[in-house]
Amino acid sequence: MCGIVGYIGDREVLPVLINGLKRLEYRGYDSAGVAILGKKPHIYKCKGKVSDLENHLKGKADSGNIGIGHTRWATHGEPNDINAHPHSSYHGKFIIIHNGIIENYTRLRDRLTERGVKFKSETDTEVLANLIEYIYENGNVDAELAVRLALSKVVGAYGLVVMCTDEQDKLIAARRGSPLVVGVGNEEYFLASDATPIVEYTKSVIYLNDGDVAIIRKEQLILKTLQNEDSAPTVQQLSFDIGEIDKGGYDHFMLKEIFEQPHSIEDTFRGRIRSEEAELHLGGLYDVMPKLIDAKRIIIIGCGTSWHAGLVGEYLFEDLARISVEVEYASEFRYRNPIIHKDDIVIAISQSGETADTLAAIKQAKEQGALVLGICNVVGSSIPRETHAGVYTHAGPEIGVASTKAFTCQVTVLTMMAILIGRQKGLISDEKYRSLIKEFTEVPGKIDKILTHSEHIKKLASLYQNATNALYLGRGYLFPVALEGALKLKEISYIHAEGYPAAEMKHGPIALIDDKMPVVIVATKDSSYEKIVSNIQEVKARNGIVIAVVTEGDTVIRGMADHVVEIPEVGNIFTALLSVVPLQLFSYYIAVMRDCNVDQPRNLAKSVTVE
Repeated sequence: MCGIVGYIGDREVLPVLINGLKRLEYRGYDSAGVAILGKKPHIYKCKGKVSDLENHLKGKADSGNIGIGHTRWATHGEPNDINAHPHSSYHGKFIIIHNGIIENYTRLRDRLTERGVKFKSETDTEVLANLIEYIYENGNVDAELAVRLALSKVVGAYGLVVMCTDEQDKLIAARRGSPLVVGVGNEEYFLASDATPIVEYTKSVIYLNDGDVAIIRKEQLILKTLQNEDSAPTVQQLSFDIGEIDKGGYDHFMLKEIFEQPHSIEDTFRGRIRSEEAELHLGGLYDVMPKLIDAKRIIIIGCGTSWHAGLVGEYLFEDLARISVEVEYASEFRYRNPIIHKDDIVIAISQSGETADTLAAIKQAKEQGALVLGICNVVGSSIPRETHAGVYTHAGPEIGVASTKAFTCQVTVLTMMAILIGRQKGLISDEKYRSLIKEFTEVPGKIDKILTHSEHIKKLASLYQNATNALYLGRGYLFPVALEGALKLKEISYIHAEGYPAAEMKHGPIALIDDKMPVVIVATKDSSYEKIVSNIQEVKARNGIVIAVVTEGDTVIRGMADHVVEIPEVGNIFTALLSVVPLQLFSYYIAVMRDCNVDQPRNLAKSVTVE
């Protein structure tokens, strides 16, 4: 989950590295560091954020045209100056930055220690640096071969960049299970964990595949496998602009991304839905549509917010396409020895396309013969390349660690899939199909309307900024929304919050209700409306505080709840897209009022690329 950046060319390297680390700080912010090959190699690193590194560098940094940088999310070793990257080998001949986990690092460390190698840090990365140097010095090989031989002894995941002080004209990069992208410039190359630090310099990129090793000089890139077989690089063009990764006048990326949702949803169905002709097309599923139509079971896998989107998908596919659906945590699915049939469809959902558990679950499903589809936001990432087919969301870059627009775009894709399959199966009439398409295209405008009432939600947040616990309830399509609302609150404000199906409140959580704990109930008008009204009465009978998200014009719940937030009326299958927005804003404003770091909440990172 760490952020990697590297550069080789004619530019002054330090500004490129620092700027890149700022772009990547959402991937980790426990510590940061840079290494520059100038007149001699220099490493600067410290605990804390990139701003702390900048202060540490004042009056110290050497000039140079080749360097690497890293911002860390700690796995092995506590966050401190010593454990910060880059790491140098025991004689200082190799400098390395690394994202991932070396699973056999203890055994490798013990063997190197027996051979007299000294260690300074607690990290698995330093073990790798020392292993490379040990092979380099004792095997009489060049830096490239030393790296490849060392990696052949490694068990685990890595995305890494290596500099050798004896061979100062090159960077060596390698990838297995952890993302790495190369930006291609004019006699210059950029390296990063994702494309956000690269887009301001070039839109031409190469996504490294698992097992790739790149040897990069300023005028040349050579791509090989670990076995020294030549590999042909594929250059792709980035589809987003630098403006999409700036705050654009908002105080935080999260707030910007909440307000971008009308546009990101429109972008996700642009070209796929034609309202005038009442048509819906998903080109990425064209070849697999016959199997989707005949599917007896769909298994949806994801983690965190993507898992919540999958739960909405379960209701959608069962309602509209009458297909049995199971929704699985990828982290549990991969270890549970699941029963997968060859006619099953597995749908993997991930914003980044690099989620380690989801990637491992995909490989397992493929090995057992299932058709695996992907729903992903990042073009060129690992999940689209590992799946048989799929659909991209078009949320644009999401920098805030707490996912917002990625969720609504994932639900948008799942909704389109369910409508399309239901239509193809003859379960949706012409009239209903046209009605659904029309209503779908009205969703962005309705979210815009919700956003105009953000000040009301802000005032509501001010009343509960000091809460220590919160309960979120919903039924049907709104149960996953309750889960997502609770997750947002605990992620960024550090208030303990739990989401439940409203009927399950009586099976335990009702014991928690008192006059201090807010109970957020998503209670729009649908087939379970009368039941949710009863749930609200149960809370009020125990002096609970009720904050209700209701359909515009609702007078029944308004007369019962302590506070209401209205959303426009919308059909059942679209309620998740609208009702989640007030919960996102509620969490955001509470976190700001509690002086929390909204975009970089403690202990979290955006892309979970390690187990």
